[in-house]
Amino acid sequence: MHKILISDKFSEAGLAVFTSEPDIVADVRTGLSPDELKATIGDYEALLVRSETKVTPDVIAAAKKLKIIGRAGVGLDNVDIPAATRAGVIVMNTPDGNTTSAAEHTMAMMMSLARNIPQADASLKLGKWERSKFMGTELYGKTLGVIGLGRIGGEVARRARSFGMRIVAFDPFASKARVDELGAELMELDPLLRAADFITVHAPKTKDTAHLIGERELGIMKPGVRLINVARGGIYDEAALVKALEAKQISGVALDVFEQEPPGDHPLLRFANVIATPHLGASTEEAQENVAVELAKQVVDALKGRIIANAVNIPALDPVEWQRIRPYYALAEKLGAFMAQIAQGKYKNIRIEYAGEVADRKTQAITLVLMVELLKPIVGEAVNYVNAPLIAKEHSLEVTESIRTESVGYETLVRVETSDGEHAHTVAATITSLGEPRITEIDGYRVDINPEGNLIIFFNRDVPGILATVATILGDAKINIAGLTNGRKTVGGDAVTVVSVDNDVHADILDKIKSTKNIQNVQYVEL
Repeated sequence: MHKILISDKFSEAGLAVFTSEPDIVADVRTGLSPDELKATIGDYEALLVRSETKVTPDVIAAAKKLKIIGRAGVGLDNVDIPAATRAGVIVMNTPDGNTTSAAEHTMAMMMSLARNIPQADASLKLGKWERSKFMGTELYGKTLGVIGLGRIGGEVARRARSFGMRIVAFDPFASKARVDELGAELMELDPLLRAADFITVHAPKTKDTAHLIGERELGIMKPGVRLINVARGGIYDEAALVKALEAKQISGVALDVFEQEPPGDHPLLRFANVIATPHLGASTEEAQENVAVELAKQVVDALKGRIIANAVNIPALDPVEWQRIRPYYALAEKLGAFMAQIAQGKYKNIRIEYAGEVADRKTQAITLVLMVELLKPIVGEAVNYVNAPLIAKEHSLEVTESIRTESVGYETLVRVETSDGEHAHTVAATITSLGEPRITEIDGYRVDINPEGNLIIFFNRDVPGILATVATILGDAKINIAGLTNGRKTVGGDAVTVVSVDNDVHADILDKIKSTKNIQNVQYVEL
């Protein structure tokens, strides 16, 4: 039975996803204090929040069974992602559920700025009729600067174009195809600030975007510019905004978010040309339902070992990608476990090469699976897909990944090389036409191994009689041989032999094999 704690408001439609799953229990307990949350969280595998609950390192440390933290929405300012990652907890959000609502709220704020709608409404309700005081400006023909051309920024650009606005955008990660599709012009930040009549920000809050727009940036903007923020508080430097409004550098500001929420008696709220709303970007009935249903489905999938979608601390896969990459997960688990036992955990450098068809997949996700198996001999079962990169770094393991599009003899191939400066090993594997993993190389020797069960691997001189001697040792021990393969580089040179057996093999049997003349080394692998 999977237990889920929901500590913030959650729609009935989202809860219905859980009630339809007989092996899932979802408890709604809103309004918990930090101490109450820490006392409660220990029994749960998933914690679902919105923006109210603060998921601190102390909360995560108290959550001994926690596997997933889910945010119904986009922003994750209230979740300590590094602490979750260190604990091996997946953090996921729902970036698509409130896209339309946030884009529409941005347009509403922009039009309110352009036409002074809130101020005119307040004036009229006081019994005044001040038509000349609230002279506005048209959006048609104006230039809109969009900082961040992701989902929401893109939808704002589409809507603004329908008003006849010119769209200029700053986004270091946007492709030319994306920009062209939206009918925008890509610019560096400073030229955009100089060109725009309206500026809207749609970037995540990070160390790089905090106070992205400060005094210097405000100083180079077109006089009379109007600014909008329906993204995250703190992308505009709020103290710098106050100074710019006092100096009448800018005509107005529309804010749905603040660095501290609620903002209290904030200086910005004293300006008549500042329009502010209490973080309403996703506050529509449709958005609330969408993000809850989306998150509920994601959490169910993740808890049941299916697809992990919209994770922010591991590579996320959409359903199409998951189906394409799924066979490689099994291959990576077998290959990583095989190498970990061959190399006996003695490695400081790990090099992973993808060749052929697999090179077109999301190889970062496959690398995570390999890393987990390779780290288990070093740190035990505490390693998982989330914390593997962090643990590798803490143990000074250097992991590199390379891509080769050519097939190198197979339609697809994954090769792992390990080294600690003294010992080096190479193991490669492929997937057959039936979708089954096969190990194709051990330390430069070509082999064909089904990576299952108990495997005895010995390196020997390629001379007659060795296989017969080993078979006799195993037969005397009542150990049945299930299969055998060997590989060599030259006739009479060195060779490797892999014997698959039906029984566990004790150390004394391996010692007998190792003591056989012309056998140089013996290793035992359990898969």
